Amino acid sequence: MTGADSTGGTGSTGGTEGADHDRVRRSYDAVAEEYRARIGDELDGKPLDRALLGALAEQAGDGARLADLGCGPGHVAAWLAGRGTSVVGFDLSPAMVAIGRERHPEVEFREGDLLRLPAGDGEFDAAVALYSLIHLAPDELAPALTEIRRVLRPGGGLLVAFHIGSEVRNLTEWWGHEVDVDFHFLEPSAVAAALQEAGFRIKARLERAPYPHEAETRRACLLARRED
Repeated sequence: MTGADSTGGTGSTGGTEGADHDRVRRSYDAVAEEYRARIGDELDGKPLDRALLGALAEQAGDGARLADLGCGPGHVAAWLAGRGTSVVGFDLSPAMVAIGRERHPEVEFREGDLLRLPAGDGEFDAAVALYSLIHLAPDELAPALTEIRRVLRPGGGLLVAFHIGSEVRNLTEWWGHEVDVDFHFLEPSAVAAALQEAGFRIKARLERAPYPHEAETRRACLLARRED
C-alpha cells in the first residue's frame, strides 16, 4: 500500500509508544491536510465499501453508537453519522483529529491508539477499522483486537479492511512530504483467525480488486460480531 488511498487513518502507538509508533504519528501529521483534500470524498467512488458500512450501521440500529478506529480526517465517521448513528472517531494523529473536529462537528473525535482506546467497556454498538490495522506490528494485532472487543457491547459488529499479502512497505515520501511509515499487508485467513481468537465470529468476507483511483493492491473486508 502507498497510503494514498487508505480509507482509514493511523493505527496504534502500541503499549510502549516506541519510536516506530512515533514515526506513524509524525507521518500522518505531515500529510493531514493533503490527505483530507485527496481522500475526503473517496467513499463517493467506493460502492462496495459503502454497502458494507451501510450494512454495519443498519445492523447496529437507529441511534446506535459507533466507533471509527483510525478515522483520519473523519470522512467515514461523518458518512456513518449521516445514517442515523452517533459516531466517535479515534486517531493517533493530532492533526487528523483537529481536521475532523473542524470539518465534522456532528462527530466526536478523540486522540487514541488501538491498544489503549480512551473508551469505556462496552461503550459502542459497532466499530470500523478501515486500513488502520496495517500500522500494527505483527505482535500487536491480537492485543489490539482484544481491546476493540472490550469497547464493544456483546453482539456488537466490527468491520475491518486491509491490504492482502505478507509484505511490509515503507514509505519515505508522500505527496511531497517527508515521512517514515510502514504498511503491513495481511492475509485474510490470519486476520480471521486472530478475530476468532479475540472472541469474534466472522459473519462475512469480501475480497476485491482496487478501484481505478486506488493503489494496485487487493483488499479484504471482514465483517465480524463480538461473541457474548
